[in-house]
Amino acid sequence: MSTYKFYEQVNKNFDKAAKYTRFDKGLLAQIKICNTVYHVTFPVRRDNGDIEVIEGWRVEHSHHKLPTKGGIRYSHKVDEDETMALASLMSYKCAIVDVPFGGAKGGIKISTRDYTESELERITRRYTYELIKKGFIGPGVDVPAPDYGTGAREMGWILDTYRQMKDDLNAEACVTGKPIQMGGIRGRTEATGRGVYFGIREACNVKKDMDMVGLDTGVEGKTFIIQGLGNVGYHASKYMEEAGAKLIGVAEYEGSIYDENGIDLEKLVAFRKETGSIIGFENTTTLKKRDDALIAECDILIPAALESQITGDNAADVKAKIIAEAANGPTTADAHEMLLEKGVLIIPDTYLNAGGVVVSYFEWLKDIQHVRYGRMSKRFDETSFKKILEVIENISDRKFTEEELENLAHGAGEYDLVDSGLEETMITAYQQVADIRKEYKLDDLRTAAFINAINKIGIMYEHMGIFP
Repeated sequence: MSTYKFYEQVNKNFDKAAKYTRFDKGLLAQIKICNTVYHVTFPVRRDNGDIEVIEGWRVEHSHHKLPTKGGIRYSHKVDEDETMALASLMSYKCAIVDVPFGGAKGGIKISTRDYTESELERITRRYTYELIKKGFIGPGVDVPAPDYGTGAREMGWILDTYRQMKDDLNAEACVTGKPIQMGGIRGRTEATGRGVYFGIREACNVKKDMDMVGLDTGVEGKTFIIQGLGNVGYHASKYMEEAGAKLIGVAEYEGSIYDENGIDLEKLVAFRKETGSIIGFENTTTLKKRDDALIAECDILIPAALESQITGDNAADVKAKIIAEAANGPTTADAHEMLLEKGVLIIPDTYLNAGGVVVSYFEWLKDIQHVRYGRMSKRFDETSFKKILEVIENISDRKFTEEELENLAHGAGEYDLVDSGLEETMITAYQQVADIRKEYKLDDLRTAAFINAINKIGIMYEHMGIFP
Protein backbone atom coordinates (compact mmCIF):
# COMPACT_ATOMS: atom_id res chain seq x y z
CA MET A 1 0.00 0.00 0.00
CA SER A 2 1.21 3.54 -0.73
CA THR A 3 2.83 5.38 2.17
CA TYR A 4 1.89 8.78 0.80
CA LYS A 5 -0.29 10.92 3.02
CA PHE A 6 -3.50 12.43 1.67
CA TYR A 7 -2.02 15.87 0.93
CA GLU A 8 0.89 14.24 -0.91
CA GLN A 9 -1.57 12.14 -2.91
CA VAL A 10 -3.33 15.32 -4.08
CA ASN A 11 0.00 16.92 -4.98
CA LYS A 12 1.10 13.86 -6.97
CA ASN A 13 -1.99 14.29 -9.13
CA PHE A 14 -1.25 18.01 -9.39
CA ASP A 15 2.35 17.39 -10.50
CA LYS A 16 1.26 14.89 -13.13
CA ALA A 17 -1.09 17.45 -14.68
CA ALA A 18 1.24 20.45 -14.23
CA LYS A 19 3.61 19.00 -16.83
CA TYR A 20 1.01 19.77 -19.49
CA THR A 21 0.65 23.44 -18.54
CA ARG A 22 2.77 26.43 -19.59
CA PHE A 23 3.31 27.97 -16.15
CA ASP A 24 6.62 28.67 -14.45
CA LYS A 25 7.56 26.25 -11.67
CA GLY A 26 7.45 29.07 -9.12
CA LEU A 27 3.88 29.94 -10.02
CA LEU A 28 2.95 26.25 -9.95
CA ALA A 29 4.44 26.01 -6.47
CA GLN A 30 2.28 28.95 -5.36
CA ILE A 31 -0.86 27.33 -6.78
CA LYS A 32 -0.09 24.05 -5.04
CA ILE A 33 0.77 25.27 -1.56
CA CYS A 34 -1.75 26.02 1.21
CA ASN A 35 -1.70 29.77 1.86
CA THR A 36 -2.86 29.72 5.49
CA VAL A 37 -3.14 26.98 8.10
CA TYR A 38 -4.84 27.67 11.44
CA HIS A 39 -4.55 25.04 14.17
CA VAL A 40 -6.66 25.76 17.24
CA THR A 41 -7.28 24.13 20.60
CA PHE A 42 -9.97 25.22 23.04
CA PRO A 43 -11.66 23.94 26.19
CA VAL A 44 -15.28 22.75 26.28
CA ARG A 45 -17.30 21.78 29.34
CA ARG A 46 -19.04 18.41 29.01
CA ASP A 47 -22.54 17.85 30.34
CA ASN A 48 -21.09 16.08 33.38
CA GLY A 49 -18.99 19.12 34.26
CA ASP A 50 -15.65 17.79 32.98
CA ILE A 51 -13.44 20.05 30.86
CA GLU A 52 -12.16 18.60 27.59
CA VAL A 53 -9.63 20.16 25.21
CA ILE A 54 -10.85 20.11 21.60
CA GLU A 55 -8.53 20.27 18.59
CA GLY A 56 -9.50 21.81 15.25
CA TRP A 57 -8.19 23.30 12.00
CA ARG A 58 -9.13 25.75 9.27
CA VAL A 59 -7.03 25.81 6.11
CA GLU A 60 -7.29 28.36 3.30
CA HIS A 61 -5.53 26.83 0.33
CA SER A 62 -5.78 29.56 -2.31
CA HIS A 63 -6.64 33.26 -2.23
CA HIS A 64 -6.70 33.71 -6.01
CA LYS A 65 -10.43 34.35 -5.58
CA LEU A 66 -12.33 35.40 -2.48
CA PRO A 67 -14.04 34.28 -0.40
CA THR A 68 -12.47 30.91 0.17
CA LYS A 69 -14.96 28.07 0.49
CA GLY A 70 -14.99 24.65 2.08
CA GLY A 71 -16.81 22.39 4.49
CA ILE A 72 -16.27 21.67 8.16
CA ARG A 73 -15.73 18.03 9.05
CA TYR A 74 -16.31 16.41 12.45
CA SER A 75 -14.38 13.15 12.70
CA HIS A 76 -11.89 11.48 15.02
CA LYS A 77 -9.68 11.09 11.94
CA VAL A 78 -9.38 14.84 11.27
CA ASP A 79 -5.79 16.10 11.23
CA GLU A 80 -3.76 18.83 9.57
CA ASP A 81 -2.70 16.71 6.59
CA GLU A 82 -6.29 15.73 5.76
CA THR A 83 -7.56 19.31 6.13
CA MET A 84 -4.81 20.65 3.86
CA ALA A 85 -5.58 17.99 1.26
CA LEU A 86 -9.30 18.72 1.30
CA ALA A 87 -8.69 22.48 1.08
CA SER A 88 -6.49 21.91 -1.95
CA LEU A 89 -9.12 19.77 -3.64
CA MET A 90 -11.67 22.53 -3.01
CA SER A 91 -9.59 25.06 -4.95
CA TYR A 92 -9.34 22.73 -7.93
CA LYS A 93 -12.97 21.70 -7.66
CA CYS A 94 -14.23 25.29 -7.67
CA ALA A 95 -12.07 26.09 -10.70
CA ILE A 96 -13.29 23.04 -12.63
CA VAL A 97 -16.97 23.99 -12.22
CA ASP A 98 -16.30 27.75 -12.60
CA VAL A 99 -17.38 28.71 -9.09
CA PRO A 100 -15.53 31.93 -8.11
CA PHE A 101 -14.13 30.80 -4.75
CA GLY A 102 -10.74 29.85 -3.44
CA GLY A 103 -10.51 26.52 -1.66
CA ALA A 104 -10.66 26.03 2.09
CA LYS A 105 -11.53 23.32 4.60
CA GLY A 106 -12.09 22.97 8.31
CA GLY A 107 -12.32 20.15 10.79
CA ILE A 108 -12.70 19.27 14.44
CA LYS A 109 -11.13 16.10 15.79
CA ILE A 110 -14.15 14.50 17.46
CA SER A 111 -16.47 11.57 16.87
CA THR A 112 -20.00 12.97 16.96
CA ARG A 113 -21.33 9.73 18.48
CA ASP A 114 -19.41 10.53 21.67
CA TYR A 115 -21.14 13.87 22.34
CA THR A 116 -24.64 15.06 23.17
CA GLU A 117 -26.40 17.68 21.06
CA SER A 118 -25.76 20.36 23.67
CA GLU A 119 -22.06 19.46 23.77
CA LEU A 120 -21.84 19.59 19.97
CA GLU A 121 -23.48 23.01 20.03
CA ARG A 122 -20.93 24.33 22.53
CA ILE A 123 -18.07 22.89 20.47
CA THR A 124 -19.42 24.40 17.24
CA ARG A 125 -20.01 27.83 18.74
CA ARG A 126 -16.57 27.96 20.37
CA TYR A 127 -14.90 26.84 17.13
CA THR A 128 -16.81 29.60 15.30
CA TYR A 129 -15.66 32.13 17.88
CA GLU A 130 -12.05 31.08 17.26
CA LEU A 131 -12.52 31.49 13.48
CA ILE A 132 -14.05 34.95 13.94
CA LYS A 133 -11.27 36.02 16.31
CA LYS A 134 -8.59 35.17 13.73
CA GLY A 135 -10.50 36.37 10.64
CA PHE A 136 -11.19 32.93 9.20
CA ILE A 137 -14.89 33.40 8.51
CA GLY A 138 -17.00 36.04 6.78
CA PRO A 139 -19.16 36.51 3.64
CA GLY A 140 -16.22 37.96 1.70
CA VAL A 141 -13.44 36.14 3.54
CA ASP A 142 -14.07 32.43 4.16
CA VAL A 143 -17.43 30.66 3.94
CA PRO A 144 -17.81 27.21 5.57
CA ALA A 145 -20.37 24.55 4.67
CA PRO A 146 -21.39 21.08 5.89
CA ASP A 147 -19.13 18.07 5.44
CA TYR A 148 -18.77 14.64 7.00
CA GLY A 149 -20.28 14.73 10.51
CA THR A 150 -21.99 18.12 10.13
CA GLY A 151 -25.19 19.43 8.57
CA ALA A 152 -27.72 22.24 8.52
CA ARG A 153 -27.96 22.23 12.33
CA GLU A 154 -24.28 23.00 12.80
CA MET A 155 -24.35 25.64 10.06
CA GLY A 156 -27.24 27.32 11.86
CA TRP A 157 -25.20 27.46 15.08
CA ILE A 158 -22.29 28.97 13.15
CA LEU A 159 -24.50 31.68 11.62
CA ASP A 160 -26.10 32.54 14.93
CA THR A 161 -22.69 32.84 16.62
CA TYR A 162 -21.38 35.02 13.80
CA ARG A 163 -24.42 37.31 14.00
CA GLN A 164 -23.95 37.80 17.74
CA MET A 165 -20.37 38.90 17.22
CA LYS A 166 -20.54 40.78 13.90
CA ASP A 167 -22.74 43.67 12.79
CA ASP A 168 -22.90 42.53 9.16
CA LEU A 169 -25.78 43.12 6.75
CA ASN A 170 -24.66 40.05 4.78
CA ALA A 171 -24.22 37.82 7.84
CA GLU A 172 -26.34 35.02 6.33
CA ALA A 173 -23.70 34.63 3.61
CA CYS A 174 -21.01 33.71 6.16
CA VAL A 175 -21.92 30.03 5.87
CA THR A 176 -23.89 27.81 3.47
CA GLY A 177 -25.89 24.62 3.92
CA LYS A 178 -28.09 26.38 6.50
CA PRO A 179 -31.75 25.65 7.28
CA ILE A 180 -34.09 27.31 4.76
CA GLN A 181 -35.48 29.56 7.48
CA MET A 182 -31.99 30.95 8.15
CA GLY A 183 -31.16 31.82 4.54
CA GLY A 184 -30.53 28.34 3.21
CA ILE A 185 -31.54 27.26 -0.27
CA ARG A 186 -33.83 24.54 -1.57
CA GLY A 187 -31.87 21.71 -3.12
CA ARG A 188 -28.70 22.11 -1.03
CA THR A 189 -29.17 18.94 1.01
CA GLU A 190 -29.25 16.67 -2.04
CA ALA A 191 -26.90 18.79 -4.16
CA THR A 192 -23.72 16.70 -3.94
CA GLY A 193 -25.52 13.42 -4.57
CA ARG A 194 -27.57 15.01 -7.36
CA GLY A 195 -24.37 16.30 -8.94
CA VAL A 196 -22.82 12.82 -8.69
CA TYR A 197 -25.75 11.46 -10.67
CA PHE A 198 -25.48 14.18 -13.33
CA GLY A 199 -21.75 13.48 -13.69
CA ILE A 200 -22.24 9.72 -14.02
CA ARG A 201 -24.98 10.31 -16.56
CA GLU A 202 -22.70 12.50 -18.67
CA ALA A 203 -19.90 9.92 -18.58
CA CYS A 204 -22.29 7.10 -19.47
CA ASN A 205 -23.54 9.02 -22.50
CA VAL A 206 -20.09 9.00 -24.15
CA LYS A 207 -20.22 6.03 -26.53
CA LYS A 208 -16.47 5.78 -27.01
CA ASP A 209 -15.89 5.45 -23.27
CA MET A 210 -18.72 2.97 -22.82
CA ASP A 211 -17.37 0.89 -25.69
CA MET A 212 -13.98 0.94 -23.97
CA VAL A 213 -15.41 -0.56 -20.78
CA GLY A 214 -17.82 -2.88 -22.59
CA LEU A 215 -21.09 -1.21 -21.61
CA ASP A 216 -24.02 0.32 -23.44
CA THR A 217 -24.59 4.06 -23.22
CA GLY A 218 -26.93 5.50 -20.63
CA VAL A 219 -27.48 4.91 -16.91
CA GLU A 220 -30.52 2.69 -17.27
CA GLY A 221 -29.86 -0.99 -16.69
CA LYS A 222 -26.42 -0.55 -15.12
CA THR A 223 -25.62 -2.12 -11.74
CA PHE A 224 -23.93 -0.11 -9.03
CA ILE A 225 -22.47 -0.46 -5.55
CA ILE A 226 -22.37 2.39 -3.05
CA GLN A 227 -19.85 2.75 -0.23
CA GLY A 228 -21.23 5.10 2.40
CA LEU A 229 -24.95 5.63 2.84
CA GLY A 230 -24.75 9.12 4.30
CA ASN A 231 -26.23 12.20 2.69
CA VAL A 232 -24.14 12.00 -0.51
CA GLY A 233 -24.35 8.23 -0.92
CA TYR A 234 -28.08 8.12 -0.26
CA HIS A 235 -28.98 10.84 -2.74
CA ALA A 236 -26.60 9.57 -5.42
CA SER A 237 -28.21 6.13 -5.08
CA LYS A 238 -31.72 7.61 -5.11
CA TYR A 239 -31.21 9.43 -8.40
CA MET A 240 -29.38 6.47 -9.94
CA GLU A 241 -32.32 4.21 -9.08
CA GLU A 242 -34.80 6.72 -10.49
CA ALA A 243 -32.82 6.71 -13.74
CA GLY A 244 -33.15 2.93 -14.01
CA ALA A 245 -29.87 1.73 -12.51
CA LYS A 246 -29.87 -1.20 -10.07
CA LEU A 247 -28.33 -0.99 -6.59
CA ILE A 248 -26.74 -4.37 -5.84
CA GLY A 249 -24.27 -3.66 -3.02
CA VAL A 250 -23.83 -1.36 -0.03
CA ALA A 251 -20.87 -0.87 2.30
CA GLU A 252 -21.21 0.89 5.65
CA TYR A 253 -19.16 1.01 8.83
CA GLU A 254 -21.08 -2.00 10.24
CA GLY A 255 -20.37 -4.16 7.17
CA SER A 256 -21.23 -4.86 3.53
CA ILE A 257 -24.22 -6.51 1.83
CA TYR A 258 -24.74 -7.71 -1.73
CA ASP A 259 -27.67 -8.93 -3.84
CA GLU A 260 -27.31 -9.26 -7.60
CA ASN A 261 -31.11 -9.16 -7.92
CA GLY A 262 -31.21 -5.63 -6.55
CA ILE A 263 -31.58 -3.79 -3.23
CA ASP A 264 -34.48 -1.42 -2.59
CA LEU A 265 -32.83 1.76 -1.28
CA GLU A 266 -35.77 3.18 0.66
CA LYS A 267 -36.56 -0.15 2.32
CA LEU A 268 -32.88 -0.53 3.25
CA VAL A 269 -32.76 2.94 4.79
CA ALA A 270 -35.92 2.19 6.81
CA PHE A 271 -34.46 -1.17 7.91
CA ARG A 272 -31.23 0.44 9.05
CA LYS A 273 -33.12 3.15 10.94
CA GLU A 274 -35.09 0.47 12.77
CA THR A 275 -32.24 -1.98 13.47
CA GLY A 276 -29.16 0.26 13.43
CA SER A 277 -27.49 -1.82 10.73
CA ILE A 278 -27.72 -2.82 7.07
CA ILE A 279 -26.72 -6.38 7.97
CA GLY A 280 -29.54 -8.91 7.61
CA PHE A 281 -31.61 -6.88 5.16
CA GLU A 282 -34.03 -9.08 3.20
CA ASN A 283 -32.27 -11.55 0.88
CA THR A 284 -28.87 -9.84 0.83
CA THR A 285 -25.64 -11.71 1.41
CA THR A 286 -23.36 -10.35 4.13
CA LEU A 287 -19.82 -10.11 2.78
CA LYS A 288 -16.90 -11.34 4.88
CA LYS A 289 -15.15 -8.00 5.24
CA ARG A 290 -16.60 -4.50 5.48
CA ASP A 291 -14.75 -3.32 2.37
CA ASP A 292 -15.43 -6.41 0.25
CA ALA A 293 -18.17 -4.46 -1.54
CA LEU A 294 -15.39 -2.44 -3.18
CA ILE A 295 -14.22 -5.53 -5.07
CA ALA A 296 -17.61 -7.10 -5.82
CA GLU A 297 -18.98 -7.47 -9.35
CA CYS A 298 -20.80 -4.37 -10.68
CA ASP A 299 -20.80 -1.88 -13.53
CA ILE A 300 -20.33 1.24 -11.40
CA LEU A 301 -18.66 1.57 -8.01
CA ILE A 302 -19.48 4.75 -6.11
CA PRO A 303 -17.18 5.33 -3.12
CA ALA A 304 -19.05 7.97 -1.11
CA ALA A 305 -17.35 7.69 2.28
CA LEU A 306 -13.82 8.85 3.11
CA GLU A 307 -10.45 9.11 1.40
CA SER A 308 -7.98 6.30 0.52
CA GLN A 309 -10.50 3.49 0.20
CA ILE A 310 -9.19 2.07 -3.08
CA THR A 311 -5.46 1.54 -2.63
CA GLY A 312 -2.56 -0.43 -4.02
CA ASP A 313 -3.71 -3.30 -1.82
CA ASN A 314 -7.16 -3.81 -3.32
CA ALA A 315 -7.10 -2.05 -6.72
CA ALA A 316 -6.09 -5.22 -8.55
CA ASP A 317 -9.25 -6.93 -7.24
CA VAL A 318 -11.68 -4.17 -8.22
CA LYS A 319 -14.16 -5.54 -10.77
CA ALA A 320 -16.18 -2.40 -11.47
CA LYS A 321 -15.90 -0.97 -14.97
CA ILE A 322 -16.54 2.61 -13.81
CA ILE A 323 -15.46 4.22 -10.55
CA ALA A 324 -17.46 7.34 -9.71
CA GLU A 325 -15.67 9.21 -6.92
CA ALA A 326 -18.42 10.74 -4.82
CA ALA A 327 -16.05 11.06 -1.84
CA ASN A 328 -12.93 13.21 -1.68
CA GLY A 329 -9.78 11.31 -2.57
CA PRO A 330 -11.18 7.75 -2.35
CA THR A 331 -8.57 6.42 -4.79
CA THR A 332 -4.86 6.68 -4.01
CA ALA A 333 -2.41 7.72 -6.72
CA ASP A 334 -0.90 4.25 -7.13
CA ALA A 335 -4.34 2.63 -7.22
CA HIS A 336 -5.36 5.15 -9.88
CA GLU A 337 -2.52 4.00 -12.15
CA MET A 338 -3.35 0.33 -11.56
CA LEU A 339 -6.99 0.90 -12.44
CA LEU A 340 -6.08 2.77 -15.61
CA GLU A 341 -3.98 -0.19 -16.73
CA LYS A 342 -7.04 -2.40 -16.22
CA GLY A 343 -9.12 -0.11 -18.45
CA VAL A 344 -11.36 1.22 -15.69
CA LEU A 345 -13.04 4.58 -16.35
CA ILE A 346 -12.52 6.84 -13.31
CA ILE A 347 -14.79 9.87 -12.93
CA PRO A 348 -12.64 12.03 -10.59
CA ASP A 349 -13.73 13.56 -7.31
CA THR A 350 -12.52 17.04 -8.25
CA TYR A 351 -15.33 17.11 -10.79
CA LEU A 352 -17.90 14.57 -9.65
CA ASN A 353 -18.65 15.71 -6.09
CA ALA A 354 -18.66 19.43 -6.91
CA GLY A 355 -22.46 19.64 -6.76
CA GLY A 356 -22.34 20.71 -3.13
CA VAL A 357 -20.14 23.73 -3.72
CA VAL A 358 -22.09 24.66 -6.86
CA VAL A 359 -25.35 24.93 -4.91
CA SER A 360 -23.50 26.52 -1.98
CA TYR A 361 -22.46 29.21 -4.46
CA PHE A 362 -26.12 29.72 -5.40
CA GLU A 363 -26.99 29.98 -1.69
CA TRP A 364 -24.20 32.49 -1.11
CA LEU A 365 -25.47 34.60 -4.03
CA LYS A 366 -29.01 34.43 -2.66
CA ASP A 367 -27.85 35.67 0.73
CA ILE A 368 -25.73 38.46 -0.77
CA GLN A 369 -28.60 39.59 -2.98
CA HIS A 370 -31.23 39.21 -0.23
CA VAL A 371 -33.86 37.75 -2.57
CA ARG A 372 -35.18 34.24 -3.10
CA TYR A 373 -34.69 32.70 -6.55
CA GLY A 374 -37.92 32.84 -8.57
CA ARG A 375 -39.58 35.41 -6.36
CA MET A 376 -39.68 38.10 -9.05
CA SER A 377 -40.34 35.89 -12.08
CA LYS A 378 -42.32 32.75 -11.14
CA ARG A 379 -45.82 34.24 -11.23
CA PHE A 380 -45.06 36.37 -14.29
CA ASP A 381 -43.87 33.30 -16.18
CA GLU A 382 -46.95 31.30 -15.16
CA THR A 383 -49.28 34.06 -16.31
CA SER A 384 -47.45 34.33 -19.66
CA PHE A 385 -47.55 30.54 -20.19
CA LYS A 386 -51.29 30.46 -19.45
CA LYS A 387 -51.95 33.20 -22.02
CA ILE A 388 -50.03 31.21 -24.65
CA LEU A 389 -52.03 28.08 -23.80
CA GLU A 390 -55.28 30.04 -24.08
CA VAL A 391 -54.30 31.13 -27.59
CA ILE A 392 -53.51 27.52 -28.50
CA GLU A 393 -56.92 26.43 -27.17
CA ASN A 394 -58.70 29.13 -29.18
CA ILE A 395 -57.06 28.31 -32.52
CA SER A 396 -57.03 24.53 -32.20
CA ASP A 397 -60.19 23.63 -30.28
CA ARG A 398 -57.87 21.74 -27.93
CA LYS A 399 -58.94 22.05 -24.30
CA PHE A 400 -56.26 21.38 -21.72
CA THR A 401 -57.15 19.64 -18.47
CA GLU A 402 -56.44 21.33 -15.14
CA GLU A 403 -53.52 18.96 -14.59
CA GLU A 404 -52.09 19.75 -18.03
CA LEU A 405 -52.47 23.48 -17.45
CA GLU A 406 -50.72 23.20 -14.10
CA ASN A 407 -47.78 21.28 -15.60
CA LEU A 408 -47.43 23.30 -18.81
CA ALA A 409 -47.80 26.70 -17.14
CA HIS A 410 -45.50 25.92 -14.23
CA GLY A 411 -43.18 28.81 -13.40
CA ALA A 412 -39.71 28.03 -12.11
CA GLY A 413 -39.38 28.27 -8.33
CA GLU A 414 -36.21 28.19 -6.28
CA TYR A 415 -35.68 24.42 -6.41
CA ASP A 416 -36.33 24.32 -10.17
CA LEU A 417 -33.77 27.04 -10.83
CA VAL A 418 -31.18 25.54 -8.49
CA ASP A 419 -31.54 22.08 -10.02
CA SER A 420 -31.34 23.49 -13.54
CA GLY A 421 -28.25 25.52 -12.65
CA LEU A 422 -26.59 22.47 -11.10
CA GLU A 423 -27.34 20.32 -14.13
CA GLU A 424 -26.02 22.96 -16.53
CA THR A 425 -22.85 23.37 -14.47
CA MET A 426 -22.11 19.63 -14.30
CA ILE A 427 -22.73 19.16 -18.02
CA THR A 428 -20.55 22.11 -19.02
CA ALA A 429 -17.73 21.11 -16.67
CA TYR A 430 -17.71 17.53 -17.95
CA GLN A 431 -17.46 18.72 -21.53
CA GLN A 432 -14.53 20.99 -20.63
CA VAL A 433 -12.67 18.13 -18.97
CA ALA A 434 -13.47 15.74 -21.84
CA ASP A 435 -12.23 18.30 -24.38
CA ILE A 436 -8.93 18.69 -22.50
CA ARG A 437 -8.49 14.92 -22.34
CA LYS A 438 -8.98 14.77 -26.10
CA GLU A 439 -6.70 17.76 -26.79
CA TYR A 440 -3.78 16.31 -24.82
CA LYS A 441 -4.52 12.70 -25.83
CA LEU A 442 -4.75 11.65 -22.17
CA ASP A 443 -5.94 8.30 -20.92
CA ASP A 444 -7.70 9.61 -17.83
CA LEU A 445 -10.17 12.27 -16.76
CA ARG A 446 -8.41 13.10 -13.49
CA THR A 447 -5.33 14.55 -15.15
CA ALA A 448 -7.54 16.46 -17.58
CA ALA A 449 -9.54 17.88 -14.67
CA PHE A 450 -6.37 19.01 -12.88
CA ILE A 451 -5.06 20.63 -16.08
CA ASN A 452 -8.35 22.51 -16.35
CA ALA A 453 -8.08 23.72 -12.74
CA ILE A 454 -4.40 24.68 -12.94
CA ASN A 455 -4.94 26.68 -16.12
CA LYS A 456 -7.80 28.68 -14.61
CA ILE A 457 -6.06 29.37 -11.30
CA GLY A 458 -2.72 30.04 -12.99
CA ILE A 459 -4.17 32.74 -15.23
CA MET A 460 -5.59 34.46 -12.15
CA TYR A 461 -2.21 34.41 -10.39
CA GLU A 462 -0.45 35.76 -13.49
CA HIS A 463 -2.62 38.85 -13.34
CA MET A 464 -2.29 39.41 -9.58
CA GLY A 465 1.15 41.03 -9.78
CA ILE A 466 2.71 38.51 -7.40
CA PHE A 467 5.54 37.56 -9.70
CA PRO A 468 7.67 40.36 -11.25
